[in-house]
This record gives sequence, structure tokens and C-alpha cells, in this order.
Amino acid sequence: MDDFVWRALAAGIGVAAIAGPLGCFVVWRRMAYFGDTLAHAALLGVAIGYLLDINLAIGVIATSLALALLLVTIERRRLVPTDTLLGILAHSGLAIGLVVIAFVETLRVDLMAYLFGDLLAVSPADLWWIGGAAAVALPALAWAWRPLVAATVSEDLATVEGMPVVATRILFPLLLALVVAAAMKAVGVLLVTALLILPAAAARRLSRTPEAMAVLAALIGAVAVTGGLGLSLAWDTPAGPSAVVVALAIFMIMIGWPRRPSPRHAQGT
Repeated sequence: MDDFVWRALAAGIGVAAIAGPLGCFVVWRRMAYFGDTLAHAALLGVAIGYLLDINLAIGVIATSLALALLLVTIERRRLVPTDTLLGILAHSGLAIGLVVIAFVETLRVDLMAYLFGDLLAVSPADLWWIGGAAAVALPALAWAWRPLVAATVSEDLATVEGMPVVATRILFPLLLALVVAAAMKAVGVLLVTALLILPAAAARRLSRTPEAMAVLAALIGAVAVTGGLGLSLAWDTPAGPSAVVVALAIFMIMIGWPRRPSPRHAQGT
């Protein structure tokens, strides 16, 4: 295969490896709209990157991290309901980004590339960004895994057990922001949320433990990316959206997959 196909495959699998485990927490915590908020606001980072003439990934990461910290700060003060706050931040970030781009008269930006991505156009530099994001996010997630799982079940119990609940509450959205920035070039900001949610939701059906679900979600994401690339090369469809369609197909199959009875149920107890 050509080099660009191998780069696309490596980038997609790299994004899936990060998005799968984090997507499990998105599903468990019912935070799907939070990932969507970060994805929308990432366009503001693109605009800032063009405006300041810096690498776009740096602009997206900085903007996403700032948004995540702002969300955590406002949420702790309980000024408005969380869903309302997410809606405000999502659409405000998107609108401000589009306005900033419009004011740069000499700039002509292909927004479709950032909205929906272009997996087959991933460059070696993009691979380095995705690899760097994985090198930061996966060890950080492994370190915070037990506190995150405990806080997902009950923050009060996790606090009583002496776990760093506040630190993990801040770390989780920061890791999500890093995923959005890393996946922007590969699948686009509007499809990042789908790769966070669909593989994790599909893996939930077959998993008995949180760790198994995280691993299976990453594997399903990798399969979806590989299948999406295959569809793109065979039928000339957009690679990023094709990967999401394959992930959706896997999810639909998992819905109809019969669950194995638990050992206790199997014994009739």
C-alpha cells in the first residue's frame, strides 16, 4: 500500500487507542455532550492558530484545555445547570471561532477539512502529534484509573477512601481535550465524539469489568478505522465518516448480541 494509507491507518489506530478508554468514562458518566462541546470549541483553536501563525494543533490544545478548566471551575460554583453550561460553551466557542476566521481577510480556510477531517491526508507531523498525545494521555489515564472509576461510581465514597477526586475531576476533561486536538486532523472535530461514544457503547455489551471494556473499546475503534479506510479506498467515500459508519454498524450488531448469563444466574441462584 502507499505511504499515505499506512499513515492514515497508524493515525486512526492511535486515535482509537486513546479515545476507546476515555470514551468508557464518557459513557459511564453520561458526558457525551461534553465531548461534543470540546469538539465545537476546537474550531476556535483553529482560528487562534491561524491568527497567531502557530501550529494549529497547539492552538486547539490550548483552547480545549482552557475550555475544560473553565467548565470545571464554573461547574464547581454551580452557577447554571451543567447541560446549559455545555450548550453555552459549545455554540459560543464555535461562533467566536467562525467570527475570528472571518476577520482575517487574507485567510481562506477549508472548514470542511476540520469539521469532518481527512484521514487519508495525515502527514508525518500529524502522526507525531497523535503519538505524543497517546504518550501523555494513556500513562496519565493508567495512573488515574482507579480514582476515576471510584469517582464515577460515587464521588463521596471515593473521597472517604482518600482518593484524589478533585485532581481526577480536572484531569479527565483535560485528557478529553487532548484527544479532541489529536483527532482533529484525522476524523474532524464533529466526528470525534462519535469515536469516543460508539466503540465504548459497543464494548459495554460484552464486558464484565471496566478494564475489559476499555481494552475492547480501543480494539473496536481500531477495527472501525480499518474498516472505514477499506470502504474509502474501495468506494471513494470520506475516510473519517466511513470509520464512524463502521463503528455504528458494530454497535448495532452488539445491541442484538445476547449477553452471557452471570455465573450466579446460570446456577439459578
